[in-house]
Amino acid sequence: MAEAPVPPEETPPVEGSTAEAHEERPDGGLQEHPHIWLWLIALGAVLVAGFFVARMVALQ
Repeated sequence: MAEAPVPPEETPPVEGSTAEAHEERPDGGLQEHPHIWLWLIALGAVLVAGFFVARMVALQ
């Protein structure tokens, strides 16, 4: 008996495997792109540092 073809997005079953075939996840968006988080954190650090620099300039 022939097996049904497996869609390209799924993992084919393996003989002796106890796991089921699973679909691949699509692109997860922001959480899978750490460079965006890095830029947001760096921007926040620059803004906080700028606040303290502005306070020091204002005190002189």
